Amino acid sequence: MKFSNLFCVLSVASLAGFGGLAQAQWKPTKTLEVIIHTAPGGGNDLLARAVAQIMEKEKLLPVRMQVVNKPGGNGAVAAAAIAEKKGESHTLGFITSAWIANPLTTSEAKVTVHDLLPVANLLRDPALFAVRADSPYKTLKDFIDAAKAKPGQLKQSGGSVTSRDNIIRNTLQASTGAKWVFVSFQGGGERLAALLGGHVDIMVIEPQEAGEQIRAGKLRVLAQIADKPLAAYPNVPTLKQAGFDVVATPQIRAVVAPQGMPKEALAYYEDLFLKLHLTPSWKKYVEDFMLEDAYSSGADLGKSIEVIEKDIRIQFQLAGMKLVR
Repeated sequence: MKFSNLFCVLSVASLAGFGGLAQAQWKPTKTLEVIIHTAPGGGNDLLARAVAQIMEKEKLLPVRMQVVNKPGGNGAVAAAAIAEKKGESHTLGFITSAWIANPLTTSEAKVTVHDLLPVANLLRDPALFAVRADSPYKTLKDFIDAAKAKPGQLKQSGGSVTSRDNIIRNTLQASTGAKWVFVSFQGGGERLAALLGGHVDIMVIEPQEAGEQIRAGKLRVLAQIADKPLAAYPNVPTLKQAGFDVVATPQIRAVVAPQGMPKEALAYYEDLFLKLHLTPSWKKYVEDFMLEDAYSSGADLGKSIEVIEKDIRIQFQLAGMKLVR
């Protein structure tokens, strides 16, 4: 090979190497928008703002993270807003399992999680079955037995019909033969007020919210929707320990991106959330709010979404709900 030709080959190889290095070193250059489906104060809003604070404290992100609230349609409005940012490198979304469940029964939801790119799973939310402190039900079995004896008379407060609250209710009803009513409320405060006011008999509640009410002497926890008992509730059984070996669809909190995001940007964000997961600040946040750290990469998140959707389909079918997808 002539020297000039060899020089050309080496030059091309060198440029390719520098190109790969440039891709590996991609960083955001303007404000990172994080789109969520809850109003200010909602679960995903609080999570997104906590993540933004930790990113700043740990100096993980060279730009500011801005939370953009797009409530409506149980995730449908936010999902559409992310999809509209196709090809954008400075937009992410925080999702929950509701984004998987809602489109299965709602034809108005034009965008599903399958139309977005998985970036990382962050958390699994445990939950608790709780009753008023003066309730006659000491265990979940007590409540189930009462619901069998008085079908359709007991009530559970919850979110939408596609929420985890109602999914686990349908699952327990299918496995036990018990029947009780689901009363849907838009906000968590309304659901809790209905329970404390005696308008319903039971609810599914997040651990940190239950803890506050338990310390005030207002609630009793019957069972945990978790893989293992939380440290704060060592003597409260999981559903399985309570004798109900049913599939409890996990409530995930994960990160997605718009389709068409450049590969180098997608790789940057996946690495960013891995770094977040390893920080002391994140570990303290998870412990303080009694969450389950469940970091996984984008590829694994995609697989988890498939499994969760399959389980939800089965549970909706058992409940006689009409599926549109």
